[in-house]
Amino acid sequence: MSIRQLSVSLANIPGSFATISELLGREGVNIRAISVADTSDISTVRFVVDDHEKARNILTGGGYDPKEIDVLAVEIPDHPGSVSAVLKPLKAAGINVHYLYPHLGRIHGNAIVILGVDKPEEAQQVLADNWVKILGREVYNV
Repeated sequence: MSIRQLSVSLANIPGSFATISELLGREGVNIRAISVADTSDISTVRFVVDDHEKARNILTGGGYDPKEIDVLAVEIPDHPGSVSAVLKPLKAAGINVHYLYPHLGRIHGNAIVILGVDKPEEAQQVLADNWVKILGREVYNV
């Protein structure tokens, strides 16, 4: 049960992400999870939205080149050590976690974390075998 993530590269100057946010917001697209990683010149913005197809079209129409990939959304209890319960089995299976960032919502009172991994299908099986709840399309509306 992977979900879709969009990412764009932006010039690392004031207002770059504000423009993206305004474009999506004006068209009714809600950002559900977001991560921004910057270098001195470029920022990579990764996000999960409630309608990724619409967002991709809006961004493309606005002159951006969005990338779209599958990521995992997992439910974790909100207490110390819960992230380790996700990362430890992935490490043992030799699956690399490229990045991890929080979803803005909660489900069943628990946190939601977005994972970008090198082997998404294998990671899903490893996590399921270790009783980690993998979420699907519901994260678009939480």
